[in-house]
Amino acid sequence: MYLEHLKEAEVRMGKTISVYKEELLSIRAGRANPALLDKIVVDYYGQQTPLKQVGNISAPEPRLLVIQPWDAKLISEIEKAILKSDLGLNPSNDGKVIRLIIPQLTEERRKDLTKVVKKNGENAKIAIRNTRRDALDKIKKLEKSKEISEDDLKKAEEELQKITDKYVDQVDVVTKKKEEELMEI
Repeated sequence: MYLEHLKEAEVRMGKTISVYKEELLSIRAGRANPALLDKIVVDYYGQQTPLKQVGNISAPEPRLLVIQPWDAKLISEIEKAILKSDLGLNPSNDGKVIRLIIPQLTEERRKDLTKVVKKNGENAKIAIRNTRRDALDKIKKLEKSKEISEDDLKKAEEELQKITDKYVDQVDVVTKKKEEELMEI
């Protein structure tokens, strides 16, 4: 009876890890990655459209991103959107493509970015713990309504804690890996 709540909690925790990993992709580690531009939206004929839907984004070199819009009229809109973002990149164009040179990260900027990564990791852990709390509440309601025994409640609590620990450890591993990536020169 309580197993479905445990499975639901595990699925939600897995989704939390996926969202966390996606968030980390947008934190630049000094090398060009098209995922840096995932959150940028462009005004495309009055519609707010993700950048990756209005052009081709590639990384031909380790420190260079090239954006080739499908409509050349969009170049100025794309440049505005990049300048408005918090990426700190200066676009340059030749009328057909936009080039973004990814500058080398300073030591201070690297440390700031590791703090952001740690904060995002803590937020992911909080989301996992909230999922555990919700599942535990549902399981306790089952015990109160006598649908499961007290022994089943104890078993469910132990199992839920094991699942939670597994996903919190995954957050720690992902965070550590991203921090190492940021600190390498």
